[in-house]
Amino acid sequence: MEIKRCGSQASVKGSADWFTGTVRIDPLFQAPDPAFVQGASVTFEPGARTAWHTHPLGQTLIVTGGLGWAQRDGGSIEEIRPGDVVWFSPGEKHWHGATPTTAMTHIAIQEKLDGKVVEWMEQVTDDQYRAFIL
Repeated sequence: MEIKRCGSQASVKGSADWFTGTVRIDPLFQAPDPAFVQGASVTFEPGARTAWHTHPLGQTLIVTGGLGWAQRDGGSIEEIRPGDVVWFSPGEKHWHGATPTTAMTHIAIQEKLDGKVVEWMEQVTDDQYRAFIL
């Protein structure tokens, strides 16, 4: 058994290469080999969001606070709220983040395939992001 004590892992700022706006990532767990799963709590300040990306084995989001948006490529922007569980299929291009006026926190859970959990793509443009409120 291993217990990771709250506060024992440093928070990191989301990279501008992968995020727009202010994002804080708090690592929660990374299972040791041979397991592949890892998880983090991610907080998006109002207006912050991920770039477009995919996950080789999919991703589960569990919204824990605030109000956010999520969109898969070709789909409409969906509101996500505390208690919502979002599943993105393997290879499904998507983004997620806060609304323009409300922060959002979710737990992100994904698995490694060949040592990789995510494939980052282009940034979500302001026009794409604001499409929900136009």
